[in-house]
Amino acid sequence: MGGTMKLQDQVKIRGIRRRWLVNSVGVVLLILALAVGTFMASMWGYYYSDTADVLMKQATTIANGFRLYTRSDYLSTAQKTVTNYEDKSRLELQFLDTTGAVLFSGNDLTAGSTPGTPDIQQAMNDREARAWRGQDPSTRERILAASCPVIYQGEVVGVIRYVTSLTGIDRQFALSTAVILTIALGIFAMVYFSNLYFVRSIVEPLAGITQIAQVIADGSYGVQIEKQYDDEIGELTDAINDMSRKIGQAEKTQSEFISSVSHELRTPLTAITGWAETIQNGEVRSADDLRKGMGIIVSEARRLTNMVEELLEFSRIEDGRFTLSVEPLDLKAELEDAVYTYTEFFRKEGITLDYTDCPEEKLPISGDPERLRQVFCNLLDNAAKHGGAGRRISVSVRQDGEEAEVCIRDYGAGVPEEELPFIKNKFYKGSSKARGSGIGLAVCEEIVTRHNGTLEIRNAGGGGCLVSIRLPLKE
Repeated sequence: MGGTMKLQDQVKIRGIRRRWLVNSVGVVLLILALAVGTFMASMWGYYYSDTADVLMKQATTIANGFRLYTRSDYLSTAQKTVTNYEDKSRLELQFLDTTGAVLFSGNDLTAGSTPGTPDIQQAMNDREARAWRGQDPSTRERILAASCPVIYQGEVVGVIRYVTSLTGIDRQFALSTAVILTIALGIFAMVYFSNLYFVRSIVEPLAGITQIAQVIADGSYGVQIEKQYDDEIGELTDAINDMSRKIGQAEKTQSEFISSVSHELRTPLTAITGWAETIQNGEVRSADDLRKGMGIIVSEARRLTNMVEELLEFSRIEDGRFTLSVEPLDLKAELEDAVYTYTEFFRKEGITLDYTDCPEEKLPISGDPERLRQVFCNLLDNAAKHGGAGRRISVSVRQDGEEAEVCIRDYGAGVPEEELPFIKNKFYKGSSKARGSGIGLAVCEEIVTRHNGTLEIRNAGGGGCLVSIRLPLKE
């Protein structure tokens, strides 16, 4: 099962890498393709279309010049114009008759030939300059030709034709294309490898985190991940490490709680079972022993009941079933009921219970009377359990501005300072040897918090522990 999960995680990781590269690199590739295409189209226009336009304009200019001459001398003029053309190394200037034959050529290489390219006939038919690009029928060389008709008195009498080789232009176009493609490939490679590095810097730590998370899920609580980055991945690492640490602590606390509760349950059960068997077997020697045994059974049974109630309360809190029945009430009356309940019990235990009232007749609040009495009784029981050695417990209530404050103090040894921050945590018992589930204070704080109040525990000056409860008064 574990191997299957790890394989699935690896597949997911690869999927992340693939999706990232497709979405990021794919977009860059599309942009580069559009840029290269646009550039090549521009270069095509620059190298071919612009050259053709220039040649057609030049041919048109020369052809229009023949209008200044008479029909008898245009041939001689054409011969002079073609023969004396200066840019023979780059361009060939031709004069063709109406049959398409070359009468005069700037380099005399094509004189008497019939090129037969489409631009010649198109120019004569359309009576305007036309250009053509392709392979010369005779030399098989790629050329660019521009032809313009010579019109005399409304009649086409010849054709002026420029011809240039495309070898150099093709070479320049190919070189420019190669350069832009190289640049584009360089940009693509840079983007690809930078994205690959970036994705790897995310995916590989995530893969490590996934593996550790799986280890934690398999039960190895408390395992820590080595933090390598101070970014969002680092924050995720810290969160998982914190989660792992808390799960480890919770597991340890839970284990200790189960062990403690088992011990706490076993002790009264042993006492109850022992005395019940003694009474059942008729081994009680006197009425005093019988009363003593029954008293122990009742006391231990009550203690078991209290522990079970605490566990039930904790269960309700944990699964969200914990509710309050809020109503208007007098905080003083609820506190006095709890004090009265414990007065006789403390007297039997040899503990003095001092109660200090406040001058206000009532302290009206909104709350659940049963839950608040539960808090007061639990705190009084804790005071006797943990601070009873001081043989004195004091309870006071007062109004402090818009709040009511209840203080319960014992005069025992107090709580070690290093344990005070944790004493209200669930299942925490610290160094105390007193018996209990370790959740009573956590339940009390939850109840007080649900009443929009606060519960504070600190060591009192002069010895002992002081518990302070502050609740908002009803307006």
